[in-house]
Amino acid sequence: MADDLDDFLILRELDEPIDREGLDAAAEQSGETLSELRDEGVGIEWVDSEVLTNGNGAITGTVCHYRAESEDAVEEHADRAGLPATKVSRRGEPLEGE
Repeated sequence: MADDLDDFLILRELDEPIDREGLDAAAEQSGETLSELRDEGVGIEWVDSEVLTNGNGAITGTVCHYRAESEDAVEEHADRAGLPATKVSRRGEPLEGE
């Protein structure tokens, strides 16, 4: 993928918690949609995701890291994949700590 892609973080809050099977299905749909977008010439790639859970261990959302040509590309991916994009932000410099 091109070096001119920017880093974005996407908060995906779910209205209702899901289980691992639901998360796996969402990940599969996301991957298929990423392939479709790239086939259309859109610069976008998934980097990684952190899973958010409640006290019962049910999945309540994710924070996903993508590299993309624009915020519009990230939002198009979310729309086509049927995934929530509660908040899309450009990724800043990571903090250093212990």
